[in-house]
Amino acid sequence: MALEPVTASHAPKRGKKYFTVAEANRSLPYVGRVVGDIADTYKQAMALRERIDHPQPEDAQDKLRDGYDRTMDRLNDLVDELRQVGVELKDFEKGLVDFPAVHEGREVLLCWHQGEAKVTAWHEADAGYSGRQDVALLES
Repeated sequence: MALEPVTASHAPKRGKKYFTVAEANRSLPYVGRVVGDIADTYKQAMALRERIDHPQPEDAQDKLRDGYDRTMDRLNDLVDELRQVGVELKDFEKGLVDFPAVHEGREVLLCWHQGEAKVTAWHEADAGYSGRQDVALLES
């Protein structure tokens, strides 16, 4: 199998946090809690948005909007928390995150979503979720 050359867009970036599979797995208790909070907060935000868009006579729009704004601020804080760890959130509802990693001199992404016990998949930086492969391939 011929290897593609490493392009500048796939080369590791100086100063960026990269994870090994073991490091990603060790971070899951914390990352998983934050991702769970993100999924819950996202559901709250969408429920508030729905009530704002389709109000009931008893709804106080100012309170709904204030609640929505506070919920979105919380959501942004949680996403920032993941970014500070070096993890990239990909899907609010599924709790899908990528951990940047380096394999054969190029950036790849270790892929995990809420409900998985550990990181078992990875994909090329431009492949996305549908391009997931077993992490055992990284070690061969």
